[in-house]
Amino acid sequence: MKLLTEALRAALVANAAASLAAEAREARYDPVPVLKLFNPIGAATWLATELYDDGDTLFGLADLGFGCPELGTFSLAEIAAVRLPFGLGIERDLAFSTTVALSVWADTARRAGSIPMAQQHLDRAAPDRAANDLSAD
Repeated sequence: MKLLTEALRAALVANAAASLAAEAREARYDPVPVLKLFNPIGAATWLATELYDDGDTLFGLADLGFGCPELGTFSLAEIAAVRLPFGLGIERDLAFSTTVALSVWADTARRAGSIPMAQQHLDRAAPDRAANDLSAD
């Protein structure tokens, strides 16, 4: 499976540029994850918001399944090189879409113990967020 489409690559690179620009202005930048990678037979999950200039280093939330998701960088090449039983490898979640900022994902994942558990919490909270957004009009 191709882990990065050109559209995803462009979005990740754009987020990296926006992050650098915000840093130069000493402003806070909290992008929405655009890529979710996962181990189809294990607990590892990654959410990425940025792709650095080297074309390999991603920034985002990494959860290796030990109960302590953390923000940081990870290598696309290393993730792509993982070989699992039954000829499987790390996969991209084709259905992944979110409007939730990375900081919220990180906080929720830390409290829940994993990215998949955080996703369940955030999905359950989504109707409440939508109702709050509507009531703000």
